[in-house]
Amino acid sequence: MTAKATPVPFDPEIAPILQVMPPNTAPTVAEIPAMRSAGAMPTPSAADVVAGRAIDVEERTIPGPPDAPDLEVTILRPHGASSAVPGLYNIHGGGMIMGHRSMDTGRLADLVDELRVVAVNVEYRLAPEHPDPAPVEDCYAGLVWMSQHAAELGVDPERIVVMGGSAGGGLAAGVALLARDRKGPRLAGQLLLCPMIDDLNTTVSSYQYDGIGTWPRAMNLIGWQALLGDKAGDPEADVSIYAAPARAEDLTDLPPAFIEAGSAEMFRDEDVAYASRIWAVGGQAELHVWSGGFHGFDMFAPESALTRAALASRSNWLRRILGL
Repeated sequence: MTAKATPVPFDPEIAPILQVMPPNTAPTVAEIPAMRSAGAMPTPSAADVVAGRAIDVEERTIPGPPDAPDLEVTILRPHGASSAVPGLYNIHGGGMIMGHRSMDTGRLADLVDELRVVAVNVEYRLAPEHPDPAPVEDCYAGLVWMSQHAAELGVDPERIVVMGGSAGGGLAAGVALLARDRKGPRLAGQLLLCPMIDDLNTTVSSYQYDGIGTWPRAMNLIGWQALLGDKAGDPEADVSIYAAPARAEDLTDLPPAFIEAGSAEMFRDEDVAYASRIWAVGGQAELHVWSGGFHGFDMFAPESALTRAALASRSNWLRRILGL
C-alpha cells in the first residue's frame, strides 16, 4: 500500500487536544539526541508524585546485562504490606529514542494504590546511541533482577506482570518472548498498551496516520531506523523478534496478554494482528480497540470518558490475572 488512506476520525471529546499541540516533525537519526535534549522538561520526582499517598518509594541501581552499565529503577510499594503481593514490571515509552521512566510514575502509583501491588519501573538505554539489542536486554535484565529479588521486594514471584506503553509495550512483548525462550521468569501476564511491535509499517493504519496524531508515521519510521539501522522495514532482513515481536513466527507458550490500541492510531492494525496470532495458536489475549482513540490518549486526555473506560478495563484484567 502506498496511497494515503483515509484516517478513522478522532473521538470528539479528545480531538481538540490535537489542535493545540505543536507540529510533530520527524528528525533525522543524527538529530535525535539534540531533539531529545531540546524537548526535555523537568518532571517531578517519584516521591513528589506519591506525596500524601500510602506508597513507599525507593530509587535503586541494579545490575544491567553482562558487560553493560547498571540500570536505574524506581520501586513503588504499598505502605504497610505484610505479605507478598503481585508485582508489575513497567517499561516506559518514547519510540525507542526518548522518554524516561518518570513518565509512568502516576500511572503506576494509581495501580499500586488501587490493587496493592509492587511496581518496579526500569530505565533502559535509548537508540540511536544504543541500538538493538541494548534496550530489550536492559529490560530483560531488570525483570530477572525483580524475579530473583522478589522476597526482598515483597513480591509473589508467581504473580509478576510485565507492562508498558508504546515502545514500552513493544519492549514488554519482547521481554515476554525472551523470558519464554531463555526459560527465565515465568510471567503471569503481559499488559501491552498500544505496543510498537512491527518495523515493517505496511498496515493500513500505519498509512492512515501519516502526518497526523500524536505519533505519526514519519516518527515511527525514524524510531525503527534508530533502533535497527538499515534492517528496519526490510522483510528479508534478519531482525530480532525481541526487537520487533510482530516478526515472531512462534507465539505459543506466552503469558496471557492484554493488548490495547486506539482505532485512530497507526499501531492499531499491528496490535490487532498480534492478538489474532496469539489466539490462532491457542493462547490467551484480551484485545481492546478504543473507538476514536489516538496514540497515548490516556496520557493526553486523562479525564476523558475514553480514558476512564480504558483504565477500568486494565484494572479488571489485572485483577483477574493476578487473582485479586
